[in-house]
Amino acid sequence: MNCRQLWMDMCRERLTQGLLLRLGILLTAVCVSIHVYLEAGWRGTPAPLAVGHPIRSCHNCGQQSRSKRVSAEPGAQGRSIKRRISYVRMLKKDSPAEKRDGDKEDPSLPCCPPLLSQKKAPRWHIHLEPWASENHSLEDEARRFLNYITTPQVSCVPLPGEETALEGNKGAWTVCLDPKYSLTHRVQSKHCRVYSFGLGVDDRSLEHSLARKGCEVHCFDPSLKQPHLQHAEMWLHRLSVDWRDPNPAIAAQRQYASTKKLATILNDFGHRQVDILKADMESAEWKILENLVLEGVLDSVGQLLLELHLHWAGFEVGGDDPSVVRYWFSLLKELEHADFRLFHVYSDPAKPHLFLHKNVLNASSAYTLSWVNTQWKP
Repeated sequence: MNCRQLWMDMCRERLTQGLLLRLGILLTAVCVSIHVYLEAGWRGTPAPLAVGHPIRSCHNCGQQSRSKRVSAEPGAQGRSIKRRISYVRMLKKDSPAEKRDGDKEDPSLPCCPPLLSQKKAPRWHIHLEPWASENHSLEDEARRFLNYITTPQVSCVPLPGEETALEGNKGAWTVCLDPKYSLTHRVQSKHCRVYSFGLGVDDRSLEHSLARKGCEVHCFDPSLKQPHLQHAEMWLHRLSVDWRDPNPAIAAQRQYASTKKLATILNDFGHRQVDILKADMESAEWKILENLVLEGVLDSVGQLLLELHLHWAGFEVGGDDPSVVRYWFSLLKELEHADFRLFHVYSDPAKPHLFLHKNVLNASSAYTLSWVNTQWKP
């Protein structure tokens, strides 16, 4: 009986030791797993903590994280989880000394590449100027508008012999050859580029003269039979400018597939800028000009030569007569806000005197205006 009791006591003791050993191994494994997990999370905390806080310098960030890690790291593994959580929370705040050190860093050694400058976002509508008078009358709006388009804002004084050397630079279509602007130097270095838009244009004397001077001249006419043609030192394209790109999925717009926005044409041709933009768009000039303003394309134009048609409101321009003239005036003021200045005005005496189908202040039905971008730096 005593032997049996002794044997049972030994079995219980061995069972207890086995259970304790297994429990110890299990607890050790759990502790090691927790330690590894916390260590991995601890080392990865600087990256997520940087979200929402500006990073001053990568090498400085590393020194700060290493110094804090050394100061906070325990001698062995005897620090509690609570202490580590407190350490992580402390990392979110920069001490005043660290801020002063960050302010003293050499700006010539940034850790990260500078952010790219964001392109100017397109606008949705132009800024309408105030009414010319409180009664919103057509005569008051027309007087302000006509006075604006017939008063040059800058004078262009070319070098002696420059204007006569450029044939065709007279009459309606005139460019500014004043040396204080860049066109003269661009023509002399043969780096100038000209875009000329029109429908069945007969007079291209200015374009021919600029081409002979070495300018790269592109004439756009949707009535041409061939898509692209090089003729008399100029490029001819069966294409025209519009205030919108056609949608090929819409059957009604397929016939306008030869018209595109100026920004699209520049992109298709691989051109970043145009020294001279000449356009006679037969009453589409208002919406085209509005598109150039809203999309910021005017920054790519050095000089703008434009024929305005005033006998009617123009394509897709609505409202009563005073509102139409106010819209016209506001568009031209947008040119002024974009650093364009009027330097030449021409009115054909042979044109009828019609202003929105009326005889208002004896105004002509068409004016050819020339602006120079005073901040143009190609």
